[in-house]
Amino acid sequence: MNTKKDIVRFGPNRVWRTYKGGKVLDAIEGNASPVDSHFPEDWIGSVVEARNPGRSQKGEGLSVVDSKEGGSIVFRDLINQDPEFFLGKGESGPNQMDALPLVKFLDSATRLHFQAHPTAAFARERLGSNRGKTEAYVILAIREDVPKPYIYAGFQRPPSRDELKKWILEQDIESIEKCFTPIPANPGDVFLIPGGRPHALGEGILMLEIMEASDLAVRFEFERAGFVIPEESRFMGRDLETALDVFNFEAVDDDAIDSVFRCQPNTVEENGSGSRVEELIGYDKTPCFAILRTIVLGNLDKTVTDGFIGVVTDGEGFVCIDGNDTCLKLWDRFFCPAGIDSLTYRSERGMTVVECYAGK
Repeated sequence: MNTKKDIVRFGPNRVWRTYKGGKVLDAIEGNASPVDSHFPEDWIGSVVEARNPGRSQKGEGLSVVDSKEGGSIVFRDLINQDPEFFLGKGESGPNQMDALPLVKFLDSATRLHFQAHPTAAFARERLGSNRGKTEAYVILAIREDVPKPYIYAGFQRPPSRDELKKWILEQDIESIEKCFTPIPANPGDVFLIPGGRPHALGEGILMLEIMEASDLAVRFEFERAGFVIPEESRFMGRDLETALDVFNFEAVDDDAIDSVFRCQPNTVEENGSGSRVEELIGYDKTPCFAILRTIVLGNLDKTVTDGFIGVVTDGEGFVCIDGNDTCLKLWDRFFCPAGIDSLTYRSERGMTVVECYAGK
């Protein structure tokens, strides 16, 4: 049993990907010579292994934390020591670990491959997985040399299934790209990309990505920046017809983009000191996860009923649990267990914490 009520802190957990980026993450980690590489993501509080066929690094993607006995322990093993303390109680016992979202820092140096992810229903019925990959983006920063940051999400001008199959086989990326309208993306923007919707993230974006706990992806663009994706990594190990079944071909017209994909913050709590809590994505939008943004000025008390992954995206301050203060600096990330009764955030100059909660 876990007897010490405290947050769990995470260090860097860089993961290999098929595209390049990560220079900003290098700088965040204090690297004196930051560069873009095939490690453009930092997986936060991850209980998921990365799907990178051909790489031999066992357990890649899994978060490792300091153990109270000394040394280190895989985060999901720590949770398994006391799942009720960390995850809380569901109607029939502790929540399933795979309900925790996969949270990432993502720093793109190039536009990502066109891709689509399965819905949870498709993953259960066709892939033998409890989770699909609905995902959300919280845009944090844009590189100075990128004048018009964007994402693609949709289709705005959907092809037929046969057209898309032909374009994928021929790698006619020009025709695929014409199916999308660039969607402006700026710091503070929040997007929700449901499973089945094809998409691609533009270059030069640092964001917090929150998704269902899986690494399932249909990558229907095979080459970016000189790297060719191996065949086994393109269609989740399945054939093209199965991959095409993942797609939602319904049009999202230009004038409907914001209502379908862009999420507006909703203030759910505020106090006289200037602190407030904003709901970025609630369970009314997706059962896969929920996201709050807590903006602290002075003190803010919170009652804890569910565990969450927290990331400091602006400023610095403290989190106090049972009278113990823990310093939080910009870009710090942590897990708050459900077994903590309450916590207090404190910041004299201001601090913002994005909190990511498990799916229902």
